[in-house]
Amino acid sequence: MNHSVDRQLIESDRFPFEFLSRVAERESWRKEIHRPIYHLHKWWAKRLGSVFRGILLASMVDDEADLQHAFYSANDFNGVTVFDPFMGSGTTIGEAHKLGFTAFGRDINPVAYASVRAALGPMNGVHIVDRFKAITDSVMLRIRELYRSVDSDGRKCEVLYYFWVMQAPCPQCKEPLDLFSSRVFARNAYPDRKPEVQISCPDCGNVFESRFGDRDALCSGCGFRFDPGLGTVRGSLASCVKCGCESFSIAKAVASTGNRPAYRLYAKLVLREDGTKQYLSISSDDIAQMKNASRLLHEEVEAGTILLPNLHLEPGYNTNQALNYGFANWRDFFNDRQLLALGWLRNAIHEIEDVDTRAVFATLFSGLLEFNNMFTSYKGEGTGAVRHMFSHHVLKPERTPIEANVWGTSKSSGSFSGLFRARLLRALSYRENPIEVDGVEGNRGVVCSRPFSGAVRSWPDSEELEPGAIYLSCGDSATSGLPAGSVDLVVTDPPFFDNVHYSQLADFFYAWQRLGTTPESTRKADEVQDTDASRFTVKLQRVLSECSRVLKNTGLLVFTYHHSRDEGWESVAEAIYQSGFVVVNAQPIKAEMSVAMPKVSAKEPIQLDIILVCRKRGSDGEHPPLDEALARGQAKLSRLMGSGLQLSRNDKRIVLFGQALTSICTLEDVKQLGPAVDDELSRVATDVPARDVSVAFGTLFG
Repeated sequence: MNHSVDRQLIESDRFPFEFLSRVAERESWRKEIHRPIYHLHKWWAKRLGSVFRGILLASMVDDEADLQHAFYSANDFNGVTVFDPFMGSGTTIGEAHKLGFTAFGRDINPVAYASVRAALGPMNGVHIVDRFKAITDSVMLRIRELYRSVDSDGRKCEVLYYFWVMQAPCPQCKEPLDLFSSRVFARNAYPDRKPEVQISCPDCGNVFESRFGDRDALCSGCGFRFDPGLGTVRGSLASCVKCGCESFSIAKAVASTGNRPAYRLYAKLVLREDGTKQYLSISSDDIAQMKNASRLLHEEVEAGTILLPNLHLEPGYNTNQALNYGFANWRDFFNDRQLLALGWLRNAIHEIEDVDTRAVFATLFSGLLEFNNMFTSYKGEGTGAVRHMFSHHVLKPERTPIEANVWGTSKSSGSFSGLFRARLLRALSYRENPIEVDGVEGNRGVVCSRPFSGAVRSWPDSEELEPGAIYLSCGDSATSGLPAGSVDLVVTDPPFFDNVHYSQLADFFYAWQRLGTTPESTRKADEVQDTDASRFTVKLQRVLSECSRVLKNTGLLVFTYHHSRDEGWESVAEAIYQSGFVVVNAQPIKAEMSVAMPKVSAKEPIQLDIILVCRKRGSDGEHPPLDEALARGQAKLSRLMGSGLQLSRNDKRIVLFGQALTSICTLEDVKQLGPAVDDELSRVATDVPARDVSVAFGTLFG
């Protein structure tokens, strides 16, 4: 392939975003299956590997090339360098490595850096399986003993999940109140097919079965009749059933204690010897077992054999809600049994002698944390039962949390043994045989990339590079340390200024990763994320200016972006201009899965990303006038809808906004974009109602 053409496919209106969106759609439904290498650990705003494979290829082939053919062909861009200054989960780096690039990945957050280094670095499958067996021999029985109980026949069984309820003191009678919004605590993920639900009696605590949607329940234990859909909580307010105190603030009641909320254990789901499951109420033996776990934890902490997180939460957009509920330290997110089991498991991993293998298991352990804390909830049977703590991208205190079996069983969700199989073994298999999603024939995939070599190197201190290697570093990408003009291509996905603040959430993991050292936060003043648009602009501009410095004059800067508000677009447009770049084209592309929680809850969900293609100012040719740029945006909307894709108003708006950026000649042009886009949008003859993008693609492509 020609690496020195004047115009690449990514810059052209011939770029086949329909094809790439189709492949992305297929990947988006099972990202962890199709690209497990990027899902060994939690990171936020992960982008689809197929999209970035397409971006990299389209940035290297000329505008007459067939992207579909290149996508499913063997490629080797030996000697070509690509830089991602916002590495995140490592999508750009992994896809570049498969294509033969020499890849530079940098991120300011140490949690992102550590997880990418483990996922893409050396992995010896034999050593990993052997070490898992050693960990199993060391701690499995001890951890599983913490989750032993008896079934309704008095036979020994394993507990799959314990069910807890948050409590708050009534401001009037001071009695602890269970904060149930409903007495139905478990149901199948598909209630139309399996309508059985589990109910906890408010009078005697008995657990019994009823039917989904029933408004009248009769307790099989005490004969109490009640509406199971009613609890003590409505929104942020609660009412005391003991003294009649009505509509008091839950947050204020919890704050009055000066501590995090108390929790009461009320139910369990057990796995019986015959393989069947059974919901039961909590027994006195269960309470005694929990107290014993607390005693053991205290003894081991006192003896120094178990280390616990000692990092305090700091105020912030994503932490204030937890702080308001009294969660002051990251260890407050766990109960004592969880801390004990996790402590034993961490110690066993810490004993692994091989550095690379230990790093892989440490990353798996860190990922385990998001499924084993008191901020998780129950999705029900019929799907992965544990809803992890970041499902809403915020630290939302859970009033009815679920405690999973940390080691796990054959029927567990969110367990260490389960994640070993589902994450680590799957990632190992993918590294050896990376498969591309087949968006054409609907088959499982196509083998067309080289295996991962594990050749991860430290940041280069000279211009001598190992072709095809991966170079990673942790730090501010505004000062990368790379030589000027040394990079052929910059491909990235920057943070959104007012969305999820990664470092505020990443501290949850870092508190464990830094055990035994001085506690510190991952927050940095130079992190490119800020609730203030002007400060965000300055931070992003600093990184993009560094990209301009290290990028060759003929190179491209390509990144994905979307935002629903004008200030989000104005911020990125100003940062691009101030750093010496101009947008030469903007390509719409399928974004993350359309059923992701932030999208489902939005009135006009954005289900597309915009690929912004930039060159250094002065090497880009003439700028189209704004009306011409908007007309090109309308043509792309027509292509999208002509392929059967139905778009929300915000989808249409970001396509037009992205294309409008190509018309900017001066900084003053930026403020004109919003009104011009809205005016253009109002001239659309038919406003297609919002519908799930996935439905359209599924109908079109089967």
